[in-house]
Amino acid sequence: MAKQTQHHGRSWYVLHTYSGYEDNVSRNLTQRIESMGMQDFIFDVMVPKEKKINMKNGKRVMVEERIYPGYILVDMIVTDASWYVVRNTPNVTGFIGLGTTPTPVDPKEIEMLKKRMGVEEPKFKIDVRKGDPVKIVDGPFKNFDGRVDELDEAKGKVKVLVSLFGRETPVELDFLQIKKV
Repeated sequence: MAKQTQHHGRSWYVLHTYSGYEDNVSRNLTQRIESMGMQDFIFDVMVPKEKKINMKNGKRVMVEERIYPGYILVDMIVTDASWYVVRNTPNVTGFIGLGTTPTPVDPKEIEMLKKRMGVEEPKFKIDVRKGDPVKIVDGPFKNFDGRVDELDEAKGKVKVLVSLFGRETPVELDFLQIKKV
């Protein structure tokens, strides 16, 4: 049998999967590692996810989103046998690399990714300042235009001046309920 793989020692590799099947592939691969006795060659399978806060029906909800839809990471030593086990896992379309040779991921990138995944409290990304014009995108004042009056970054709240019946009225909103115009 022709050699299909180059040896890089133990590294993280990127595996391409059908989008939406990342968790399924992770589970299947973990079972295959066990059942085929590959624990000495395939050490870890990771579906990179991060927590985000979204608005749903006017309430904040924490969701986990895949950072790289369609990709998972595998910590392994590539041999012909381990390559075959991973490559033939259902819903895996291949390794990222040149031809059949998987390309290892820079350990610094893996560290940054793990840090990003380990962030428990999502940060509020707010790019407005006092006086900025905004559009309200959620809640009872949806589609109203206003102007930022006060920011409370710690709580993720913003006070917006909205023109109601000819006068500016301050309305307290969540950062997620506004969009910069």
